[in-house]
Amino acid sequence: MGAAADQKDGEPITSINITPLVDVSLVLVIIFMAVAPFAISAGIKVLESRASAAVGKVAASENVSVRLKKDGTLYLNNKLIDPLLLGLALQKALAQSKDKMVLLSADDENKVGQVVALLDEAKQAGAEKLAILKQEAAKKG
Repeated sequence: MGAAADQKDGEPITSINITPLVDVSLVLVIIFMAVAPFAISAGIKVLESRASAAVGKVAASENVSVRLKKDGTLYLNNKLIDPLLLGLALQKALAQSKDKMVLLSADDENKVGQVVALLDEAKQAGAEKLAILKQEAAKKG
């Protein structure tokens, strides 16, 4: 029916039919192009700050600071706070904040999950900006 002219009866077909290969390839390209925008996941935008950087629009005292110690104690604006009351206290503090920015600092020994939970709590309390601060190591002379 569509056999090549130089093919003898009983011989296997050894040439590749390119048309179905191109069709399947184009369909896969279209599927990947349609799915690609959905593959990008949304997350929390975090502003990373260096300990030595002190340039900003608003003074650090006007922002809300949260400190997580390695033993799990929480400090909100340098005051010890119960972790169960953090959400409500953050809402009150953010209502008084100009930029609605939360500065989070944690000890190196804290687990990432604890820090992410605090970031999530701050976002749910109404924080518009989040920053993770790194404590500058004490310089040995």
